[in-house]
Amino acid sequence: MPPKLKRPRSITPTIPQRGDATTAEPPSPQTPSHRAKKLKLLASHAISSPFPDFPHPTPAEAEQVHALLATTHPDIASSSARRSKPSDDSSSNSARTCGKVSNVLDSLIGTILSQNTSSRNSTAAKHGLDAAFGRHNFQAIAEASKDQVVEAIKTGGLANKKAAVIQTILREVYDRHGEYSLQHLARVVQSDVDVNSKAKAEGSSQGRAAVSDEEAMQELVSYDGVGPKTASCVLLFCLGRSSFPVDTHVFRLSRLLGWVPARADRVTAQAHLDLKVPDHLKYGLHVLMVGHGRRCKGCKSMSSGKGECVLKRWVQEQKGAKEEEMEETIVKAEEAAAEVAVDHSTDVKSEVS
Repeated sequence: MPPKLKRPRSITPTIPQRGDATTAEPPSPQTPSHRAKKLKLLASHAISSPFPDFPHPTPAEAEQVHALLATTHPDIASSSARRSKPSDDSSSNSARTCGKVSNVLDSLIGTILSQNTSSRNSTAAKHGLDAAFGRHNFQAIAEASKDQVVEAIKTGGLANKKAAVIQTILREVYDRHGEYSLQHLARVVQSDVDVNSKAKAEGSSQGRAAVSDEEAMQELVSYDGVGPKTASCVLLFCLGRSSFPVDTHVFRLSRLLGWVPARADRVTAQAHLDLKVPDHLKYGLHVLMVGHGRRCKGCKSMSSGKGECVLKRWVQEQKGAKEEEMEETIVKAEEAAAEVAVDHSTDVKSEVS
């Protein structure tokens, strides 16, 4: 069994991609009533799973799948293990890296731009935004006309809605905090004295987070256009917290593995898996499942499921499932993933993904 993939403190790896893109449109900004509903739902699942009687995945199952995928995709495992520190390099692109940069607000914007498009397109959109307004010049973006922002990010797709979401978030952040910054979410304290979050990012074992994981998640999802998955990405990749984002790939594979019940949508699946997956596996398992979901043809119905897939074989060995049963499971998993790509249940009005 290969060594466990350790979760970096605050960086996301560059996963080799093969033209993956989705087409679901991001929603319009949420209403106050929807925001309250979203926060209430999040709070209700912070301690207990929405499926308290559903036992999977067990810690052992998560370990086995993690080890299996790390062996199957050694380049992804190696990339994750190497890239273990955040970047303050001005050339770093938070869309391409889904949040490896140390600036929390920049990470959030990059994550929004990365939704529902390819890595190449989101990277170009972020470069366009920085070129038009200046890197980290959030005030200029907030005060610009919507058309100017749309023009800057048009290569990323869905520019009209993403521009509205980004500008709304920036204005909300300023209204709440008096500045265009979310760095308080990255602050660590030591002996009741704030210390620079860079020390934490560099692996310092001293200090503790000034804002808990739950508090950080609550604040992020309270902004228009930010749902649990987007917030989870910022927590995991930028803030180095223990969080397990569930995107389309992770959701589909979780259905295939039998890790969530059939009635789960992506929001409840994330709430369930975030509690079930051991903290030390969350980073590596998320990255490996996304990579496998992009690459593997054997667990997709469009290839008739005839290709080889290590996860299919694992399910067959663990549960004694027959080939025809696996085919049916694959089809149902893809149908469920397609449905939540368009309608994220309670999250549909709030998340750009």
